Parts: sequence; structure tokens; C-alpha cells
Amino acid sequence: MLKISTGFLLGICIGLIFGPSAEVLKPLGDIFLKLLKMSVVPLILLTIIVSINNSNPKELGRIGGKIFPYYIITTALAVFMGIGIAKLISPGVGLSMPKNSSIEVPEAPSLIDVLLQIIPSNIFESFANGNILSIVFLSIIVGFAINFMRHSNEKQTKEWGNLLLKFMEAGSEVVFRILNGILQYAPIGVLGITATTIGTQGLDTLSALAKYVGASYLGVGIQMVVVFPIILLLFKVPVIKFFVNTREAIVTAFVTSSSLATLPVTIKSALKAGISDRVANFTLPVGATVNMNGSAIHFGVGVVFAADIIGYDLSVGAIIAIILTGTLAAIGTAGVPGAGLIGMSIVFTQAGLPIEIVGLTAGVNVITDMVFTTCNVTGDIVGAAVVDKSEEKHTLSLVEDKDIAQTSISK
Repeated sequence: MLKISTGFLLGICIGLIFGPSAEVLKPLGDIFLKLLKMSVVPLILLTIIVSINNSNPKELGRIGGKIFPYYIITTALAVFMGIGIAKLISPGVGLSMPKNSSIEVPEAPSLIDVLLQIIPSNIFESFANGNILSIVFLSIIVGFAINFMRHSNEKQTKEWGNLLLKFMEAGSEVVFRILNGILQYAPIGVLGITATTIGTQGLDTLSALAKYVGASYLGVGIQMVVVFPIILLLFKVPVIKFFVNTREAIVTAFVTSSSLATLPVTIKSALKAGISDRVANFTLPVGATVNMNGSAIHFGVGVVFAADIIGYDLSVGAIIAIILTGTLAAIGTAGVPGAGLIGMSIVFTQAGLPIEIVGLTAGVNVITDMVFTTCNVTGDIVGAAVVDKSEEKHTLSLVEDKDIAQTSISK
């Protein structure tokens, strides 16, 4: 991130010094954008399939049936909140795409179109057109099919399932290595995009990015101070005590900007907060790889930022599609190096928005990633606390039923 920020700052300097002449660096940014687009489809397909197979069907039972709805609901709410806050602030108003960019305003999809897009009639056409929702749908189906094959009682089916998973894991590793290479080039790409944009539009870009960062921080602040405490109160978890016991994980997440790097501290803090090791050891590793409330806010703000720039009035259907895609993108790209850039690329591709703006926002990621990761990790522990509380009720109910049964027998 330091290198990307350096590229961003150099791009600003070059844009201010050379003005419109800085457009000579535009091909550097174009290469970066093409590389991002190239990685989107295989990344979604492989990471979701592998993610589903990280747990066996039994573990996806009662606890999984509680934690996954929590992840989906809070992430979708975070995308919606990001959109709402950005609509109020309008961070991209006043900016425009460079004159030589051939970006068309996408046609607003209806709700029916959004739902129908989820089920592909031709999977190869979905891959070619970058239809993200249908690719996610296909990935989930394939992931569960392989999972059940791996846990089949038939020896041959089980071997095939394990073989397919190894193939997917190997493909996923290939994609990650490619992404690492792309991110090595990212500072140069960001420099080219920033220099071109600043050179043609001047300081208006910096003002817009300041609003973009402000909207991101406000969204995370509401999630941390309002949404999470309300969830904890609903499940009768002491809010102040919870945050006191988990402060070490929250601070570590802010400093490292990595949910996975913070995971050992997250588990330790969860145990300190009184969450059972059975729940913590299952939900927190899963949460670190699939639950991304902060990233979801990022996607919501980013979409409105891009829509403002190209003058795209988001319809109800478009917003629903963005919430769906943003939720799935946050889940599908979590734990991936540069997940913010990749996730934004996925959401922008589905919404038909210019992916060039992803590169423009990359320069301030070092500022926003800290709070997004803090929100992500806090959301993981809140989810674990909620599930643990419900498990306490379940265990108490079983004990009471057992006592009643024993009393009846003795009588």
C-alpha cells in the first residue's frame, strides 16, 4: 500500500506540473485496468468454490446456519448504508471522465432483469460478458456439489470430489500468484491514472477524493457505533464490556489492515470476551475469509462515486443489483491480496460502471483500508458473540428438556 500511495502522490505531482500533457502516461493506467479485468472471472469462480469446501456438511449445520445469515444480512446492510451515505455526500459530483474516454452510461436494469441475470442460460456467455451474478451462482452450485462429493460414502465419488477440489485449489493459487504480480505493477498503473486525471481536471479530483474518504469513514463509524451495538443489545451482550475485551483485536486490525493477519489476536480477544472456543474457532476463521462489512461499505461508496462521475442515476433495480453483487464480492474476495481493488472491479463490472475509477481510488486505499479492516474484524467478533449467545440458549434448552425427561421417568 505504501508503494501504491507513492504512485498516487507522484501522479498528483506530475498531473499538476504537466497538466493535460500528462495524458501521455495514460497507457500505463490502461494496462493496469486490463490486468484487473482479466483476473475478475477466474478469481470469483475459484475462490468461492474453494471457500465453500473449507467446511464439511456437518460443520455447515446448526452453527453455520446461524453465522452465514448474519454475514449476508450485515454485509448487505453495509453496502446499502455505503450507498445511502455516498448519495447524501455526492463525492463524485464535479468530476468527469477524460475527454477521450468512450464510457457509456449503462441502462438501468429492472428488478426482474436483475433476478433473471442470476441464472445463466449459457455459462460461457456469462464468462465472456462478465456477468458476475451468474458466475457467482454457478460457483456456489459447483462448490456445494464438490463438497458433497468429497463427503460421499461412495469411494469413487469421494476421490473425484477430492481431485476436483485439488484442481480448484491449484487454480486458485495460480490466480493469487497472478494477482500478486498485478499488485506489484499497481503503483505504476495508479501513477498513470492519477496523473492523467489530475492533469485534465486539476484539484477538483482531490476534493472529490476527500469526500470519498469522508463518506467511507462516516459509514464505518455508523457501523461501529450504531449497528454493531444494536445487534449486541438485541442478543443481550454487554456492549461496553464487549468492546473493552476486544480492543486488542480492533487496534491490531487498524494497524495491520489485514483480517487474516489479525486472526490469532481476534480469536484471543473473542475468548477473553467470554465467547466459547468451539464457536470462536469455527466462526472467526470463516469470518476472516468471508465476512467483510467494511469492504461492503467501500463498495457502496465507490459505486456512487463512479455513478456521480459519469452522470448515472442509480435506479432501484440497479441498487438491488449492486447490493447483491457487493455482498457476494465482499464474501468472494475476502482474504485475497488487494481484495478492495478486485472487489471494486467486480462490482463495477456488474454495474456497467467505468473500471478506470477503481484505479483512481486506489491511491487513497491506504487511508481507508485501516478503518475497513477494523470494521471487518469487529463484525467477525460480533457475529461470534451473537452465535455463542444463541448456542447458550440452545444448550440451556437441551438441559431443561433432559431434566424434565428424567423427572418424568423417576415419577
